[in-house]
Amino acid sequence: MKLTFWGATQQVTGSMYLLEVDDYRILIECGLNFDLNEKQKKALYDKQKSVFPFDPTLINTVLLTHAHIDHSGNIPNLYKEGFEGQVVCTEATYSLTGILLENSAMLHQKRLNTANGKASNKKKKGSLVKDFPRDLYLQKHVKQAMENFFPVAFNQRYRISDRVNVTYIPAGHLLGAAHILVEVHDVDGEKKSLCFSGDVGRKNYPLLVDPQPVPQVDYLICETTYGNRMHEDMRPPGEALMDVIQRTCVEIPGRLIIPTFSVGRTQALLYTLNKLYLDHQLPPLKVFTDSPLSFGSTRIHQKYSRLLNKEAREFKEDNEMLFDFENLVYIEGNDASKAVSNYAEPCIIISSSGMVQGGRIEHHIAANIENPYATILMIGYASEGTLGWRLLNGQDSITIQGKQKKVLANIEKIDVFSGHGDRDDLLDFVRNQDANQLKNIFLIHGEAQSMRDFRDTLAVKGYEKVTIPERGHEYVL
Repeated sequence: MKLTFWGATQQVTGSMYLLEVDDYRILIECGLNFDLNEKQKKALYDKQKSVFPFDPTLINTVLLTHAHIDHSGNIPNLYKEGFEGQVVCTEATYSLTGILLENSAMLHQKRLNTANGKASNKKKKGSLVKDFPRDLYLQKHVKQAMENFFPVAFNQRYRISDRVNVTYIPAGHLLGAAHILVEVHDVDGEKKSLCFSGDVGRKNYPLLVDPQPVPQVDYLICETTYGNRMHEDMRPPGEALMDVIQRTCVEIPGRLIIPTFSVGRTQALLYTLNKLYLDHQLPPLKVFTDSPLSFGSTRIHQKYSRLLNKEAREFKEDNEMLFDFENLVYIEGNDASKAVSNYAEPCIIISSSGMVQGGRIEHHIAANIENPYATILMIGYASEGTLGWRLLNGQDSITIQGKQKKVLANIEKIDVFSGHGDRDDLLDFVRNQDANQLKNIFLIHGEAQSMRDFRDTLAVKGYEKVTIPERGHEYVL
């Protein structure tokens, strides 16, 4: 049995790991790499003559922990390059992945249309770009991929080959997210087991179940996004959010702009606002949700409410709707989105993306960044170099939508809505494993320093067999 690390090695994005059991090849995750710019990706893909560093036609099965694009976003390219197997995931992950990949394909189509338009202007009318990026996929590729998904239930063992069984264990973090337990039976009857953590959630998170413990394994592949950090704000989400609303929309009649991810984070936010409204704490403010993707994600959360935590299930039973409340307005078209800028009363605007990198949120930030009565509230992780990261690091001016603007709006941050477990949550996840029985822990999905620091923390706790792989490193297990 051989395990090769092809993604999210000493970086957060691009999760992709290849497990080979004799001639049976299992790809765990198939995510987009946001750490490479377009020029770097083109150079890498041209060198590989593929989006992938392996032959996709030789892959038998894909195992997917959850829907986020840094875990799922390259699946259509896998089929585009000849993969013919199934993608195994939970039911909710199947549904959420579908809308995320469709949205991604729509953005790719716009990218292609723009390139074709430029080509037409330079050449004769109707000429098309033929040398478009290798990683560009369209709706037809998403459709092909989604037709080959195989949804499974939590906590049931499934046989995916003669010698390999998999079990999906609730991980929190996102609706449908799972730790994947892989059990491999050798020809002589000996069993070896691995666990791929996916992204480890946190306890007592709005809507989501707590991460469940994983049975003892031989090899643990563990994410480290928050491997050297603790969540700073330990207040209940409603209390933390209401504090910001009171200061930014009531005491000062301003507007509160919240960049957030459409899938998962927006639903936690709307659920918390709904509870505040029903408790008569939320003032009579318009709350604009400006993301078509978040509307689809919200419907999926309603559909799979049986997978939510006990509090959310009881709330839905008592109130029917998890997310809808008076004064909540869903924005659909681009014209309606832009019209929100003309709304003169104090309000809350929720829009994607969470890192302020693309999406409608860029328009709202551009329209309000020089308004001292506006507040931009960051509620999640922002990768280095993104606009969200620059705002959090106190830059006094930014370039947005091609224009240089002064940062006069107030910038605030709370981390009560972060879906990632912090260092102690990751420690709890690992400490379900007996250090004497673990043969190795592989650290992935985190910045290099976070991995090194978490390795040191594990050593203090008695876990000394810890490896930080590099891209392309393979290990015989």
